[in-house]
Amino acid sequence: MQHDLAGKVALVTGGSRGIGASVARALAGAGADVAITYLSSRQAAEAVAGELRATGVRARAIQADQADPAAAAAVVRDVAGEFGRLDILVNNAAVAVLGPVDSPATDDAALDRQLRVNYTSIVAAIRAAARVLPEGGRIINIGSGVAARTGAAGVADHAGTKAALAGFTRGAARDLAPRGITVNLLQAGLVATQLNTGEGSAAPRLIASVALGRMGRPEEIAAGVLFLASPGASYVTGATLDIDGGYGA
Repeated sequence: MQHDLAGKVALVTGGSRGIGASVARALAGAGADVAITYLSSRQAAEAVAGELRATGVRARAIQADQADPAAAAAVVRDVAGEFGRLDILVNNAAVAVLGPVDSPATDDAALDRQLRVNYTSIVAAIRAAARVLPEGGRIINIGSGVAARTGAAGVADHAGTKAALAGFTRGAARDLAPRGITVNLLQAGLVATQLNTGEGSAAPRLIASVALGRMGRPEEIAAGVLFLASPGASYVTGATLDIDGGYGA
């Protein structure tokens, strides 16, 4: 399978750690220049960018609040301007606000932010990218298996944002197909990151819901992104790639 991305420019949102950082490393490893965004973890983001530059590619860390649709769109335009082009957009930044729909402690502001980060700002970024991506461009949205199977109580609002993203991905794929731009969704399962260590009282039950009986690794999600960004995926669009260890099986 060909994964040569030399000469390509990629933007990965939420790239300072976890899945985003692994995706950035995978794309840079295939030869792409990579820009990543971060909200507050400047030191971590700059460390990732430095690591990418050490491989011989161009890389930059950009501070941006992905809860602001205007900022999300501006980052796309800025990267295309600074690097001279944009070929690959990976919408990875996300937040999870959990709790039952009948909870008296519902935080409406947090739910609104979740909707903007997980859906509204991604839509804004895709609209901006559609104006600068060339033929053969790639848009890859990182979603979640909860869009199709919640599996537990307290995830309705989060699952709703992910389901909306799944629907938009399919529609955008139709709209951009005449220009040779592919739009795909990668639905991740339980993945071990700095923010999700798999510890806590609910962890055994959640892990038991995964057919493979373990949490995934960020590198396993990055491998799927690398495929969707590669020349080998030129006939894949509007698709949902589940990398979830069998959570949805």
